[in-house]
Amino acid sequence: MKPSIVIICGGGPAPGINTVIAMVAKAFIADDYRVLGVHHGYQGLFSENPEIKEFDFEHADRIFSRGGSTLIMSRFKPKNEDFNTRIFERENVKLLVTIGGDDTASTANRVTNYLADKDIVISNIHVPKTIDNDLPLPDRNPTFGFHSAKDEGVKIGNTVYEDARTARQWFVMSAMGRSAGHLAFGIATGCHFPMMIIPEMFNKTKVSIDKILKLVISSIVKRKILGIEYGVALISEGVFHILDTEEIENRGIHLTHDAHGHPELGNVSKSHIFNVLLQEILHKLNLDVKSRPVELGYELRCARPIGFDLTLCSLLGLGVKKLFNEGVSGCIVSANSSGDISPIYLSDFEENGKIPPRLVDIDAQIAQLFFKELHYIMPEDYEQAKQYLPDPESYDFNKILNWS
Repeated sequence: MKPSIVIICGGGPAPGINTVIAMVAKAFIADDYRVLGVHHGYQGLFSENPEIKEFDFEHADRIFSRGGSTLIMSRFKPKNEDFNTRIFERENVKLLVTIGGDDTASTANRVTNYLADKDIVISNIHVPKTIDNDLPLPDRNPTFGFHSAKDEGVKIGNTVYEDARTARQWFVMSAMGRSAGHLAFGIATGCHFPMMIIPEMFNKTKVSIDKILKLVISSIVKRKILGIEYGVALISEGVFHILDTEEIENRGIHLTHDAHGHPELGNVSKSHIFNVLLQEILHKLNLDVKSRPVELGYELRCARPIGFDLTLCSLLGLGVKKLFNEGVSGCIVSANSSGDISPIYLSDFEENGKIPPRLVDIDAQIAQLFFKELHYIMPEDYEQAKQYLPDPESYDFNKILNWS
């Protein structure tokens, strides 16, 4: 039987998955391998009757620039007792290609160790993906899908900002990002929003809902002083991960949690929550400001990849073939800023058994320059702000964040 490779996708979608799949398929088909895509991730891989898509060049060529994933994805994380050798023996598998997060990668290592104990030797190579851009890749290189998701977010954000300007109103927008604010930062700066709030901003003070809302109001009042009666405030959903559970519940917000204890933010509209709370405070302050919520979430994940990700994902797909040909296994494929392929191992990332997220470097010049361009109350605004606020000093951007 001809040798084969198996491709599975874990976690959630990111623009460029199909590009990786297509490039891997083309490279291995050209070398006379069968390329088998298995639906439903690890759950499908170890099922009695897995749903398998065998790729040919034409199918790979048709999907490479499409958004979404031609292979159905799954967050299923198998236990050791779920493992079996069926598909690997039956299909003469030589390589398992996984596309997903660090859990998907670490599970691939467990699978190959299990198979080795059964005298079945295969390689495994992982292609990391996340629109959050929070994997600490060398050179601070972006994770694939991030730039495409950001581009889609900027398109929506610019339309929303135009609506704010046209209708003279405010929008409270929320963007994805579990622990890092890269996506929110990229969208807000790309759209010239007057206020953005990301988790990394609370590096010198404890985050609270009150501080988040005061930052939004600080921007609203500053713009009133400037004669601008509209705007967009973008808040990264990641702030929910650093808020105290007790404070969230005391505000009447009830979140479900996944098996890892993370709040399932996809089940609620973060922008709606913050907008309702904002309106309550604006009413108490007698500020007549209309605001509306906009959620930037799932609509970003399956966007068509832009040129940057088409090239990056194609390179990563070719990198899988390169590393396999070199006999490298149990690694993540990575490309540096010069386009050189190299393997990275989970142990290269891990601290105490976990991969620390790559955060927005708020001390970097790019961050400091953009923060200075936001609209917010400063000491020189106190006197004029008194016509809107009883205590302007408590809405001072730098004092809220304890940055001065």
